[in-house]
Amino acid sequence: MSKSTCLLDAINSPADLRNLKTLEELELLAAEIRAFLVDTLSQIEHAHFSSNLGVVELTLALHRVFDTPNDALFWDIGHQGYVHKILTGRKDQLAQIRCKGGISGFLNRNESKFDDFGAGHAGTSISAALGAALASRLKGSQKHHLAVIGDASLGVGMAFEALNQLAVEKDLNLTIVINDNNCSIDPSVGGLSRYLNRQATSGEHTFFQALEFEVVGPVDGHDLSALLDVFQQCKQSGGVRIIHCLTQKGKGYAPSESGPAAHWHAPGKFEASNGFSLKEKKSLRYQDVFAQTLTELAAENSNIVAISAGMLSGTSLTKFQSVFPGRCFDVGIAEQHAVTLAAGLAKDGMLPYCAIYSTFLQRALDQVIHDVALQNLPVVFCVDRAGLVGHDGATHQGVFDISFLRQVPNLMIASPSNALDLRNLLFSSQHLQFPLVIRYPRGEAHGELNNEEFKPLPFGKSRSHKPGKDVMFLGLGCLVNELPAVVELLQQVGFDAGYCDMLFVKPLDKEKLHEIFSSTSNIVTLEEHALMGGFGSAVAEFMLDNNYKNRLLRLGIPDQFIEHASQHEQRRELQLDAHGIFTRVLHWMDSAKMDKPSTRNS
Repeated sequence: MSKSTCLLDAINSPADLRNLKTLEELELLAAEIRAFLVDTLSQIEHAHFSSNLGVVELTLALHRVFDTPNDALFWDIGHQGYVHKILTGRKDQLAQIRCKGGISGFLNRNESKFDDFGAGHAGTSISAALGAALASRLKGSQKHHLAVIGDASLGVGMAFEALNQLAVEKDLNLTIVINDNNCSIDPSVGGLSRYLNRQATSGEHTFFQALEFEVVGPVDGHDLSALLDVFQQCKQSGGVRIIHCLTQKGKGYAPSESGPAAHWHAPGKFEASNGFSLKEKKSLRYQDVFAQTLTELAAENSNIVAISAGMLSGTSLTKFQSVFPGRCFDVGIAEQHAVTLAAGLAKDGMLPYCAIYSTFLQRALDQVIHDVALQNLPVVFCVDRAGLVGHDGATHQGVFDISFLRQVPNLMIASPSNALDLRNLLFSSQHLQFPLVIRYPRGEAHGELNNEEFKPLPFGKSRSHKPGKDVMFLGLGCLVNELPAVVELLQQVGFDAGYCDMLFVKPLDKEKLHEIFSSTSNIVTLEEHALMGGFGSAVAEFMLDNNYKNRLLRLGIPDQFIEHASQHEQRRELQLDAHGIFTRVLHWMDSAKMDKPSTRNS
């Protein structure tokens, strides 16, 4: 951005924005914001990009017309909240967005009074805005409430539930802005998307009108003059209405306007002048191992189908879809439907692999219990992003799934520590007669794949086992890969330490646990998951149920939300890296005042 730029420099709050005199100044400010976004976000490895370029004019118009924060603005998800943050006093912090100690990539009530409602998952804005509008009515307030929701998020069941109630709550000041860019991370799918596309040309919103909503639009979401007029009319007349606003993701930056939607959603570092990626080539990720393996298996097994809830690229299922288009179902942002759809497919002899991020599977727990587990249907849940997720932060951490799934009868839960075990679990899952959860983390896969033949894995059995007389680690998932280094460090100070890769949290390998508890006094469980109700809790239950008196230390995620940082920084801060694990265990061993081995260094 040119150093001669001055308008954006003077904008530190929406009040400054409202002091601008002319439409020309607002349009110049919009151009400056776009340039600022491109210059700043191109230097950040983990920023959301194209969604924010698409809402520049929309955000300016909302803050220009309405008296934020007195009027309440609810953003859905928050991917598109960067312009909002720039206008509300956080532009100088944008370069550190989603970094440790920096501002959140989503809306966060603890961060600013302008963030009326925290948003990290789709489909919440209408419900939240409706609740706030009802509270205003009860208090006798006439403030305005605005919910901005994307066309993809509008397909979330919760959004329809909110519209259903709102249709009979007409004496409120509530405006719903549909930010229609025909895209989420991937292009929008389903009948609602096609419906909105038709309305973009015809202007007849028969569905919303049938519910007796006043509908305005479609409006060009990049035409500041039109947006200002529409919002000013809403402000003056009050009431409930829907504004259909057409925008383009990546607007104003040619590479993102024409490039793949999934890439430009969060492109990593790139050359601002031409859009060329500056990211280093990444190693094979767990999500790639999953998708490649499933594609191989599907070539031999015609019963295999794949299901994604609006995350084809995020789960790497785009390749599977290209090879087997009739056997890959992207249901949009609809996790509850995805799970019950899988149940219906399984009931009639198909073998569905339902790929959902851990943080999003939370939304479908009832369906997992009632529609899959209760009927003991062979659905394979491929739970991506299980564990710490890094820069997405508190709203997306995959650290609760064991706790809410372990209680469910008929459900088996596995958490492989490496790429090869993930492949072999997927291979072995083809002949199940019960539901299975395979959870795997975000990021680079551990171990190497050298075209090994598939090998069946016995369900409910642990993997590698290195005995230890003084202390034994029971590890689950990716943190198992820290244990060889931890064991070596403990051996250097005189402790005979060993470890076991448990692989399954339900059922536990009780035969192996009896062996370990009978031979080692000090047991440490290790998991990248909440301690409450997690793997360590399962081991503690085993110990109590079998009257063992061993000392037990559980290492994992404490009872708190983990904020955004890199995965490495999060593990280091939680002392879940090799050095942190060693330090905690050494302190624990010393605290027992046990007799030290004669070989221990002084």
